[in-house]
Amino acid sequence: MRPRLVCAAAAAAVVLPLVVALIALRGDGWHPVLDLAMTELRVRDVFGLRTPLIGLPGRIGEYPDQGSHPGPLGFYLLAPPYRLLGSSAWALQVATVVIHTAAVVTALWIGYRRAGWRGAAAVSAVLAVVVRGYGQLLLTQPWNPYLPLLAWIVVLLAAWAVGCGDTLMVVPLVVAGSFCAQTHVPYLVPAGALTIGALLVAARGNRRHALTGVGLGVALWIPPLVDQVTNDPGNIRKLLDHFTSPPDEALGVVEGGRLALRHLDVWAGFAGQLAGSGRFVSPSSAWRGLLMLLVWLAAAAVAWRFGSRALRALHATVAAALLLGFVSMSRIFGLAWYYLSLWAWGITAVAAGAVVWSALTVSRRFRRVASRQRTERLTGRLAILVAAAASLSSAVAFADADVPEERLSDVVAAVAGPTYAAIAAGAGAAGEGAATGTGGVYVVRWSDAADIGSPGIGLLNELERRGLDVIGDEFWRTPLTAHRTAPRSAATAQIHLATGGYVARWRAVTDAVEVAMYEPRSAAERALYRRTRAALIERLGSEGLDEIVPLVDTNLFGGSLDQRISAADLADFELLLELGQPTSVFIAPACAEPGLPDAC
Repeated sequence: MRPRLVCAAAAAAVVLPLVVALIALRGDGWHPVLDLAMTELRVRDVFGLRTPLIGLPGRIGEYPDQGSHPGPLGFYLLAPPYRLLGSSAWALQVATVVIHTAAVVTALWIGYRRAGWRGAAAVSAVLAVVVRGYGQLLLTQPWNPYLPLLAWIVVLLAAWAVGCGDTLMVVPLVVAGSFCAQTHVPYLVPAGALTIGALLVAARGNRRHALTGVGLGVALWIPPLVDQVTNDPGNIRKLLDHFTSPPDEALGVVEGGRLALRHLDVWAGFAGQLAGSGRFVSPSSAWRGLLMLLVWLAAAAVAWRFGSRALRALHATVAAALLLGFVSMSRIFGLAWYYLSLWAWGITAVAAGAVVWSALTVSRRFRRVASRQRTERLTGRLAILVAAAASLSSAVAFADADVPEERLSDVVAAVAGPTYAAIAAGAGAAGEGAATGTGGVYVVRWSDAADIGSPGIGLLNELERRGLDVIGDEFWRTPLTAHRTAPRSAATAQIHLATGGYVARWRAVTDAVEVAMYEPRSAAERALYRRTRAALIERLGSEGLDEIVPLVDTNLFGGSLDQRISAADLADFELLLELGQPTSVFIAPACAEPGLPDAC
């Protein structure tokens, strides 16, 4: 069989669900908010004088001058397809799938190099199951914790291939490892350690390949190094300071181990896929994960006794990844958000493949040569069947595609058009002394009672997409990028997005003209909101949490994160967030502020 045809056919099968999802998403009119809007702003900057040198801002250090994820490689890879397809929000989703497709093709190529068509078939089965496990929503949005999910499989397979003596695989390993480590900091230790270890192994077998890998790695990490040299403090220094002196206590060995075991729960993650996609985000069990760990240890022992060099190398790669994953999880501090360890399911998928391979190795020892050959052919065909079944079932599920944060996307969709129209109409529509038309400079600000400014950042991104010269307050210099922020006095007028109780405050501001309004709730939902709000405030008072009560009307999301609240409180916070807030956009003088004659 021709390698290119085999890999192309297998790749087409694996990415079919993602293509189906893109078709379904084409007409959804998605409007990115918060992190995804900040991502699009940076992707839009690539190829220009403001090309980013570091990754997306994270929960790293002191807000708003927090650190960012290590590097910009994800932005660089998203930019070409994004630009080619018109720089739309949908183009950003297509660019995301392009990255995943490149990872799929590379992984299949590695499988083919190691074991011909059967190797490609086995890898396609693993990938198809992984795609189904992560689900449509995770794999079609360019959020930095999700972007490397399939590239991480490439890291594992390339490290294994180097362990088998295929030293050329340091090239895809360095690229995929750098992409993972730069895009989301939890990958930094496991991807970095596997890459460095593989380079050391390669240096013993083929020094030229090892040097090529080192040179490529240095080139890929030049932007973060330039940032470190040209800024004080640079982002690398912020990362070192944050992780060497964390603000909260780390999970530690026990809780980190429990979290690692939960990601080994093959029943919840893999058998559960019979009931639907996206099972990797579903609840899992540590004790079932422990059972899988014991099975894998037994399989590794069998491989060490009877297996080939390739099988032993695969188990060694899994062992290293599991250990590094445990170290990474034990060092998580603060809330252990699910997205911080999603990548661990990739290790579990490869470990499951190693267990199956070990079982087949034992089986072959008790069969005749002809029977072994039939078993190998049957195994390859079975892998193709698994890949096809997983892919087709995923394609059906992905046809009903969702956009990220649809509730907030709808808010931006509702207010962006009227806001732009009011700006384009100039002073006659917006009020004397405010908007002067599309040639002005407008500072976009927000007073958000619920979603920590998500729709405000989304509105700024959408108005910039439409060609307006928009900036943010200097306070937001890190999230919005420094070149998109300036003193309010530098702006022609202010575009202010207000939600919840802040709407009334802005309606009272002199010279503020309301140009857009959106109410997502029906009359029945507004009544439900009022009842839930009253019950929540009463319960918080009875629990002695009076200091959280003001957040119900000013910062719902922040209140929901307080670890002192009860399960009933959390449920009410989540319901209020789900119901949404009335949202209005005002055009006002740049320095206008409720209760202040001049805020500049």
